[in-house]
Amino acid sequence: MRFIGNVIEKMQRHPKRVVFPEGEEPRILQAARQFYALRLGAPIVLGDPARIRAVAEAMKITLEGVRIINPATSEDLENFATRLYRVRREKGLRQNEAREAMLQPNFYGAMMLAMHQADGLVSGASHITGSVLRPLFQIVKAAPDIAAVSSCMVVEVEDTRIGEHGVLFLADCGVIPEPTVDQLADIAVSTARLARHMLGVRAHVAMLSFSTKGSSAAHPSIGKMQAATAQARRKASQLNVEADFDGELQVDAALMPEVATRKLEDSRVAGRANVLIFPDLNSGNIASKLVGLIGRANSYGQILLGLNRPAADVSRSASPHDILGVAAIVGVQATDYLKLYPGADAHLPGE
Repeated sequence: MRFIGNVIEKMQRHPKRVVFPEGEEPRILQAARQFYALRLGAPIVLGDPARIRAVAEAMKITLEGVRIINPATSEDLENFATRLYRVRREKGLRQNEAREAMLQPNFYGAMMLAMHQADGLVSGASHITGSVLRPLFQIVKAAPDIAAVSSCMVVEVEDTRIGEHGVLFLADCGVIPEPTVDQLADIAVSTARLARHMLGVRAHVAMLSFSTKGSSAAHPSIGKMQAATAQARRKASQLNVEADFDGELQVDAALMPEVATRKLEDSRVAGRANVLIFPDLNSGNIASKLVGLIGRANSYGQILLGLNRPAADVSRSASPHDILGVAAIVGVQATDYLKLYPGADAHLPGE
């Protein structure tokens, strides 16, 4: 709660508009109400107003301060459909198909985000990841200096000796199944940049493996993490990202100083990592869920990295508190998004 409490305080100084496409989901309405009650900005929920109000009444949730938009009756529907058609017509999308897509809240919300009608987007409580990411990838696209769009989880554990006073950034836990060396470097730099922005301290990035500096038998995955470490250092230097990178490292060497001193002679990361980069999606997703379930950590994510505008794909098991925390992180990202991704958001879709 220390970390997310600080995030909420930051956002109260710079309120933002966050769109929640799943307006008929009770947990979303609870989070949206708290978003407004905590003075974080203007929550926007999408869906049928009658159904939304029925859910709110059943849950005894007041909708004061919550803006409701029905894509089907919105005055922006035709304009949004035309813009989607212009963006996707070379891929074979027809005008009537673009309009049908815009009736879907995740597409409508992505277009609101791209058109600056919302500062951030949070979805996924009742939709699979593909349904959240597809509209964002088609409409919002990637930021200029990052080739790989990925994601990270922010976890806060009780033991303040771990990470940055108990806070860790884990990536990629939700998007790229088998990242290449180039993609791993992008994931590491994007996560380091977010950690630096959110924590206000230098990012210490551990590129994880089952080996520490060749301690295990040779394996292609070890060389992959070593190459990704070197490439991440070069890219971070080019982009002026304040971060240290080391790998390959086992997770105990990355997090525990006493283990780091036994396994490595000198490292700016080992024993003090606040960012953990996993070799693939299997390990990242499993680890992030284990931390939440067994370690009873507060988990916030998936925060999408490398997009032209800030957005997140929450878990379908997310609580209202989790969703609120993710919305606050997305809102703080929006405050200084051009510092995170210089050159982002240069063009509106369809122009």
